[in-house]
Amino acid sequence: MKKIRVILIDDERLAREELRRMLDAYPDFEIIAEAGNADDAVQLIEMHQPDLVLLDIQMPGKSGFDLLEMLPKVPEVIFVTAYDQYAVKAFETDALDYIVKPVRTERFSKIIGKVRNRLSKTRPQQKQIFVKDGNKCHFIRMDEICLIESMENYARLYFRGTITYLKRSLNQLETELDQAMFFRINRSQIINANFINHIEQAENGRLNITLHDGKLLEVSDRQSVKFKANNRLKSS
Repeated sequence: MKKIRVILIDDERLAREELRRMLDAYPDFEIIAEAGNADDAVQLIEMHQPDLVLLDIQMPGKSGFDLLEMLPKVPEVIFVTAYDQYAVKAFETDALDYIVKPVRTERFSKIIGKVRNRLSKTRPQQKQIFVKDGNKCHFIRMDEICLIESMENYARLYFRGTITYLKRSLNQLETELDQAMFFRINRSQIINANFINHIEQAENGRLNITLHDGKLLEVSDRQSVKFKANNRLKSS
């Protein structure tokens, strides 16, 4: 049986011990590391690539939200908090679930069932990122993003009919994207090829791409050639 690999992140040692004790009752869960602050947690997550993180939201210095923004790839997350207002906010972010301290056994058992169900799906887990945009927070699967635009040191993401901003340059983000799914059409825009609705070739040889939402985009000369060479040109 493949175990679900877990990292505990909480600035309170006693809180981590309580979570460890509760997880001991579930042999299919394996705690592979724990951290008391966001900076240590980032290194551990990138090193171990866990299936699940139990994450305290309110920590000295960087919060749990700050931590998730630092990760190029975010695992499944269960937020742990002593404050109801943070619990509600966490729930609205599309996180797997949240726990309010002190943790109740019955509540914890229900969450364990939810985790098992999510991670047991036959479809491989899609890479996701976390974005905090003002008072709103989003877990975004990469395959949900249809368009990414450069905004100086930020990237503007279009997903699920929503627009948000990620503090990452387009060049940096491009290195983290699945090249089989995403294609840079010009200096300032990257598209998800799965959202292409229509492709036309102009008289000057450039390609014009229409996305499913009707947005019309122009591919640069160089990238038009590359697009055709990669056999991405579909009949329209």
